[in-house]
Amino acid sequence: MASSPTSLHSSGLFPERPPEPTPEQISAGLNACLNIQNLASTQGKRPFAAILIGPDHSKMLLAHFSISHVEHAEASLARLSATSFTPEFLWTCTLYSTWEPCAMCAATCYWANIGRVVYAASEEKLLELTGEGNEENMTLRWPCREVFKKGQKDVQVWGPVEGWEDIVAEESDKYWKPIREGAPKEV
Repeated sequence: MASSPTSLHSSGLFPERPPEPTPEQISAGLNACLNIQNLASTQGKRPFAAILIGPDHSKMLLAHFSISHVEHAEASLARLSATSFTPEFLWTCTLYSTWEPCAMCAATCYWANIGRVVYAASEEKLLELTGEGNEENMTLRWPCREVFKKGQKDVQVWGPVEGWEDIVAEESDKYWKPIREGAPKEV
């Protein structure tokens, strides 16, 4: 017998979420992400970062940056979250990301049971920044909202966050511009 949304809620997998984060809490989360992204970039890593914030909207529980073209920040963080916390707890947490999670990352957040996703900049902006046919970033035009809509969970999504997309794109372009222009990466 299939589970109804009501029976799923009563199962405990989807406890009541805390109130939505304030604009100040969202800015603090995205700023923390950007700091991690910038640190990763100084190590020659791709400019993507994600953090997991607890239900209080202020305590950073985990942080990750992109390691390779298949070990993305969000997916790596979601897998680590799933081994560190219960699905019920993760439903009350928020994953913040400098960039919109790709389809792989969104699906990993979904399976980890992370209840909220906030991102600074869109996939469309990323494609504009990296350029069509970039071997290091073959952007998949599949917005995370569409991935989440295909599931049975009500994952909340905010992004791109007003005022943050250009900031993240400008910082990220320190990595992508030399690649677009065929020059060595700035480190």
